[in-house]
Amino acid sequence: METVTVTGLGVVCSIAGDAGSFERALREGRRGVRPRPDGGPPAALLDEEVREALPALPAGAPDGLRRSAERLTRRAPLPLRAAVGVAAEAWIGAGLHAGGVPGDRVGLVVAGSNLTGRHLTDLHDRYANRPAHLPPRAALRLLDTDHVGTISQLLGITGEGCTVGAASASGNAGLVHGARLVATGEADVCLVVGALTDLSAVEARALLNVGAMAPGPAGPPFDETHGGFAYGQGAACVVLESRRSARARRAEVLAELAGWDLRLAASSLTEPDGKAEEATMTRAMRRAGVSPGDVSYVNAHGTGAPLGDATEAEALRRVLGEAAGRAWVNSTKALTGHCLSAAGVVEAVATVVQMRGGFVHPNPGLGHPADPGLRFAPAAGGVRADIGVALSNGFGFGGFNGSVVFRAPT
Repeated sequence: METVTVTGLGVVCSIAGDAGSFERALREGRRGVRPRPDGGPPAALLDEEVREALPALPAGAPDGLRRSAERLTRRAPLPLRAAVGVAAEAWIGAGLHAGGVPGDRVGLVVAGSNLTGRHLTDLHDRYANRPAHLPPRAALRLLDTDHVGTISQLLGITGEGCTVGAASASGNAGLVHGARLVATGEADVCLVVGALTDLSAVEARALLNVGAMAPGPAGPPFDETHGGFAYGQGAACVVLESRRSARARRAEVLAELAGWDLRLAASSLTEPDGKAEEATMTRAMRRAGVSPGDVSYVNAHGTGAPLGDATEAEALRRVLGEAAGRAWVNSTKALTGHCLSAAGVVEAVATVVQMRGGFVHPNPGLGHPADPGLRFAPAAGGVRADIGVALSNGFGFGGFNGSVVFRAPT
């Protein structure tokens, strides 16, 4: 089996437009959740300037790639423009724009489903009385797989490609699928894109009605005042690559994706399952060859839902045992809001950034931890930390549970 490494990162969200600014925002504990001008529940939405600039390719991007990205995303919906932007950032950051890996040795996994709800609503409102004028391109744009087709065309990817969906665990499901492709030698490189979910009014209302989204200001994840999640807009990309390929290209290895697991809880409902979460974390750690005492940091799923937070906290205490009070715990959703399908990839980027930077970002607003048995990062001010092994969780409606283990490069 090939060792799976991380060689590129890309991200856009409410607190940052790229991986560099994301690190600064994490260090500062910058919180993107704000009141909404339309009076809806507080949310972490992309700034208008960032939104209009998408796809924002990094400085130094080849002119041809920049022109192609602009052409392929002209009049495209927000999720696709964001996906193209983060994929291009990670591709260039990994040095893949300089060549060295044949297109048929590169895979592409887009994590997320039901990504076009708002776009469908907008098209319906605009063309309800003149359906014959609906742009033919809509037949493609309304498919989640349009992300795969567009990114593959932009970057010349001709290896395996697909979308994967696992509700809010989609990001981790994408990482697991990409890691398997690289570990088994099916691909030398695999881009895993966590796609932005642009909620329609109907979808947002449904999340409110089911009790998942906070109807108004609520406390942060793991705080006694928590009352549901704050919606966040974000997309991210992680480049996974075999260590052999990275060495051949002399690419910088940012981290290793050392272990992973996906597990169902045999449920179609919204309630979390602590035993399934515990089993998923345990199997991911076992695959990585690490013990509970090796884990120095946990990027928790932690959405702010009281039952979900309590269930995860209890599962973490059982998994880590005596080490539960030593590993730092935070939730990036306290800063970015809950990015839904993209959350696992956004948080993978956050985990690698903190591992490389030697810090743990704060948990803004965490004044009364709901579980004193865990070592939560403070509410203000980042913590200097030597992170050798990190665990990142993603759990979703319908019994989806995913955990991934990152290790500092060896």
